[in-house]
Amino acid sequence: MADHLAKGEEFEKKAEKKIKCWGFFCSQYDDAAELYAKSANYFKLAKSWDRAGSVFIKLSDCHLKSDNKHDAATAYVDAANCYKKTSKKGAIKCLDQAVNLLLDIGRYSIAAKHCKDIAELYELEKNTEMATLYFERAAEYFENVGATTSANQCKLKVAQFSAEHEQYQKAIEIYEKIAKESLDINLLKYGVRGHLLNAGLCQLCSGDIVAITKSLECYEDLDPTFSRTREYKFLADLASAIDEEDVAKFTDVVKEFNSITRLDPWKTTLLWRVKDALKAKELEDDDLT
Repeated sequence: MADHLAKGEEFEKKAEKKIKCWGFFCSQYDDAAELYAKSANYFKLAKSWDRAGSVFIKLSDCHLKSDNKHDAATAYVDAANCYKKTSKKGAIKCLDQAVNLLLDIGRYSIAAKHCKDIAELYELEKNTEMATLYFERAAEYFENVGATTSANQCKLKVAQFSAEHEQYQKAIEIYEKIAKESLDINLLKYGVRGHLLNAGLCQLCSGDIVAITKSLECYEDLDPTFSRTREYKFLADLASAIDEEDVAKFTDVVKEFNSITRLDPWKTTLLWRVKDALKAKELEDDDLT
């Protein structure tokens, strides 16, 4: 381990010495880049992740001096992979630099992948607002290269976080659009009922029973098979309980569905919001009588 550290420091010093040398056609930067690459890899072997990350950033700067944006972006990604071991913020900063360089040279597919990586790091940090921003950017870049499936995966994360932040209409539009687009694709048809269920749950959070009923009718028109699913019955029974302002009935409907199809935390959170709103309405009605 100590030997790897020593080697890393040795090559880093050689690289810095090389940069100070005067040369034609930026050749000193090419030579230094080779030495920095060796240094960074030795620091990786020593598991000195911060040192490795910092040297990869220096490597990126050398590539930029040689006007090689692709290799500079790659070095930033390598730096990010090192910083992931010690600092998510450091990793995000490096990936963001890589994305900007990749966009400059029109590498939208790789830029999209790294935007998604940034979004996932922000998600791990519980920063869903920034995660949403980068998932949206990733979706846009994936769409630019025709990667519809990858774009939709990112959009579904945007819908998830939008609903969590009570931006229900935004979430509804995403779920409904993806459901509609999936109907004619055999591999994606199976997911339509799930997307419509999620859209319906967001509608329930709005508390507008007229809008909820209208949405269910639209979903029947969109996919005639949906009305025969447990998901449709679940939404319809919940809508009925809301219309009747019956908290007990609402609870029973949720328990019955959950006994067969386990509800995930996201759906449970939305249902708790609906139930709390229903309870508040029930108390309000009691106060008026």
